[in-house]
Order: sequence, then C-alpha cells, then structure tokens
Amino acid sequence: MTKTIAVAGKGGTGKTTISALVIDYLARNKRGTVLAIDADPSTNLNLALGVPLDDTVGDVREETATAVGGSAALSGMTKWDYLDFRINEALVEDVAFDLLAMGRPEGPGCYCAANNILRTSVDRLSDAYDFVVIGNEAGLEHLSRRTTQDVDLLLIVSDPTLRGIIAAGRVLALIDELKTAVDAAYLIVNRVNGDSLPGPLMEAIEEQKLELAGLIPADPAVNELDAVGEPIVRLPADAPSRRSLEAILASVNGGL
Repeated sequence: MTKTIAVAGKGGTGKTTISALVIDYLARNKRGTVLAIDADPSTNLNLALGVPLDDTVGDVREETATAVGGSAALSGMTKWDYLDFRINEALVEDVAFDLLAMGRPEGPGCYCAANNILRTSVDRLSDAYDFVVIGNEAGLEHLSRRTTQDVDLLLIVSDPTLRGIIAAGRVLALIDELKTAVDAAYLIVNRVNGDSLPGPLMEAIEEQKLELAGLIPADPAVNELDAVGEPIVRLPADAPSRRSLEAILASVNGGL
C-alpha cells in the first residue's frame, strides 16, 4: 500500500531541501520504491536531487488541452491512453527514485477535461510505488486536486520566525478547508541557531495547534552546496541537517 508524504510551508523555508533529503533517506535506506512529485510551480526539486528535467505535467496539459477537447488527433489512441503515455514520458527515472514535476498552473484557456484526466493518471501512477513524496507550494494546489486525497504524513516546514510559524498554522488550517485526510501532521523548524527555540516561538507553535517534530540546525554545508548549484543530496552523511532530519523521520508516525 502506498504511503504518501507531503512537504509544505511558506516559500523560503527550505521545503525543497527537506523534500530532497526525505526522498534520499527513503531511497538510501531501501524502504521501497519512491515517486517524487514536484508540485511547486518553481520546479527545482530535480536540481536538489541532481537529475535532469525535460518535461512536466504542465507541458503535457498545455500540448494536449485542445486534443482532449476533441478537436485534434491523438495518434489513434484514446485520450486516456494518450495522457498516460505522455505522463510516463515526462517521468524522470533514476536508479533510486522516479520524479514527476507538475509544472506551472494552466493558462487562461479551458483545461477542465485535461486536468480531470491528468490527475487521475497521476494518482494511478502513484499507486505503483511504496512511497510518494510530494513537495508542495504554499497553497497546496496539488493536494487539492488529487482524486485520492489521503496523506499519511504531512511535514510543515517553517523557519525560526513568528511569521513562519503563523504561516505553518495556516497550512494546517488549509488542510481542513480542503477536506484532505491527513493521518499525521508535524512541524519542522528549519535553519535554527542553537538547540532550542525562543519562548515566544514555542508559544506561537502551541497557539497554532502545531505538533513540533524537531529542529533542523542552520547548516553551512547546505549553503555551500546551494552557492555552487550542487544537489542537496550530496550532503555528507554526518551533516548536522541530514542527521537531524533523519532522526525526525525515524520518530514520527511510527518511523519511516
């Protein structure tokens, strides 16, 4: 049975770094087959993972919106088969994981039929994996459009600021608004200096009804990789940020 892990939070908190390290953790520890879904329109999870990206689901939707509407040929295929075929073409296959990037939101035209088929195809693809890790944008657009909306583990990432904690609380509230079933949701505070958070931040976490899973320290090694455009997954095994995240993953929701 597929286990879905979603990573969310406001921009600039390190969601992509956390997503990449979660994927790398699952792959390196041979927990099972892993599908990474980059649901952030900025589409840079592939850079953090160190794999190329030529095509996105957004590209597929753009090129097939007219065809799905019935006014263009689909090479003799049904629209369902054609979309499945193109999504599989957009899939980046690595030794340790596969990656599917959702790409940018649709333009001003009518994409309803294409979107319905695409989300069904993506959900069907997800069922073939042991783990699906979804790196979301702040608005959780992809989760709101999934046909199978259950999420086993939601990791909400914040920086050590009051604004970040409040934004994390809004993500939790948005999950309720979307009526997305989430088995367990935890807060991770990233780029922390020191071993603890100031009292006002701890109070804000409690006020926002967030469950703190742990802290990830500010790590110069992450900055060094970012500065030269190297994949985050090349972090050394003993890097403080990697060790802290892996300890969190081993402790939440029965452990990963």
